Amino acid sequence: MPNSLMYQEENYVVLEPNKPEQLMTGLEILEKLRLILAQQQHDLPRDLQKLSSLDAQAQQLRDTYCEYELSNGNFIQWYVVRLEK
Repeated sequence: MPNSLMYQEENYVVLEPNKPEQLMTGLEILEKLRLILAQQQHDLPRDLQKLSSLDAQAQQLRDTYCEYELSNGNFIQWYVVRLEK
């Protein structure tokens, strides 16, 4: 189970096939995950199927997973990072 302290600064490194790594805020990764989930509502993991809203599904995915299968064996991965000030 992820530690909630990890998500206080909400910055993520996002890895996608054939793209350079991206740095995103918590809101940016939520929007990206919403778009992905909107296209895959027919094939969600059981714990996400139980949630009625797309926003709740995206937040659950971001906070409890670190990768998600897109299609044909391709994955998106994300990792919490802390930025130095």
